[in-house]
Amino acid sequence: MSTALDRHACLALDRADALAPLREQFELPDGRIYLDGNSLGALPRSTADRVARAVREEWGHGLIESWNRAGWIALPQRVGDKIARLVGAAPGELVAADSTSVNLFKVLSAALALQAADAPQRRVIVSERSNFPTDLYIAETLAQERGLELRLVEPDEIALQLNGDLAVLMLTQVNYRSGQLHDMAALSAAAHAAGALTVWDLAHSAGALPVDLNGSDADFAVGCGYKYLNGGPGAPAFVWMHARHAARMDREGLRQPLSGWMGHAAPFEFTPGYRPAAGVQRYLCGTPAILALTALECGVDTLLAAEPLGGMATLRAKSVALCELFAALVESRCAGHGLTLASPRDATQRGSQVCFSHPEIGYAAVQALIARGVVGDFRAPDILRFGFTPLYTRFVDVWDAVEHLRQVLEAGEWRRPEFNRRNTVT
Repeated sequence: MSTALDRHACLALDRADALAPLREQFELPDGRIYLDGNSLGALPRSTADRVARAVREEWGHGLIESWNRAGWIALPQRVGDKIARLVGAAPGELVAADSTSVNLFKVLSAALALQAADAPQRRVIVSERSNFPTDLYIAETLAQERGLELRLVEPDEIALQLNGDLAVLMLTQVNYRSGQLHDMAALSAAAHAAGALTVWDLAHSAGALPVDLNGSDADFAVGCGYKYLNGGPGAPAFVWMHARHAARMDREGLRQPLSGWMGHAAPFEFTPGYRPAAGVQRYLCGTPAILALTALECGVDTLLAAEPLGGMATLRAKSVALCELFAALVESRCAGHGLTLASPRDATQRGSQVCFSHPEIGYAAVQALIARGVVGDFRAPDILRFGFTPLYTRFVDVWDAVEHLRQVLEAGEWRRPEFNRRNTVT
């Protein structure tokens, strides 16, 4: 994207953007440029009324009958099938439930159990050192419980770990700090060639770029509902496993470790012994969070609205254009202020975010931007992180955000004491 573009040219790009009408699906405050959809998606306009209807009518009037009449009991599957359309999964292969951390515990446990049965000599879990901490904490707990080794490496060291010791390769497809995008198909194939299984976290890729779980021959995957899926703060996550593992677990009666009543083959038989449901349904656990799932369905629908316009491929093309424009403008208009690009320069190796690092002023500069109405976030120790959601981010937003950043840096606004006081959430 050329840095010769001025603000009028960015406005022209927005007028020509086929996705532009989809911005109207969202409640976006006037005077704010929201570049943090990679942390919390914006509110869909449909959500408040839909959730209110679920509260007033389905809960208020339907009461317990709404489990049947309003279809509450099928929400994990119904929302799951919609998410499946975004990540290359087949109907019935994915369910929406619980949190990313809880689902990761389930699938990593299952993958380790399968490997323990087939190749007990494989006792290593490999992940990226800069993977999101909750993933590493869950893996650390399981490794300690089972006497395994959790080995953390840099991205360029992963290939060296694909050997006879490896049980599971656990990666987040798009790194939360840098935005680096892993090649899921290539790494899954390499792991399988070495005899290992793969577990993928799609928190920063589902709804942000085309994902093809079946086409990539992945083994297990989890993902987040409140980032690019726009499901609201703390929205339910999702979980998927390849059909070959589902068939084996069905055949051998294998469980996931959190064998709650909703993962039972017949929950309302109320029998004391556990009998796992078929396929991915066994990854359900407790009672579904109906109001949260209702909100998540509204968020997923905002992405499915792009299907007539080319779906995720069209969204990805705009995402790349937005990210490249932002990176180029920051490097040209904010030069000399110590910012260093911390995301891959090659768009094919980057998700839908652009990060810059600064050794000293990163947090304060982000706070100064937020005070001006430009919302990004900070990731320790030195990352200024900006997410680009093509459903509602405009090219003129990119231009204006960089202009605000330039003014913050040139005026030294980051020096103000209020911008240097750390909030609990950064």
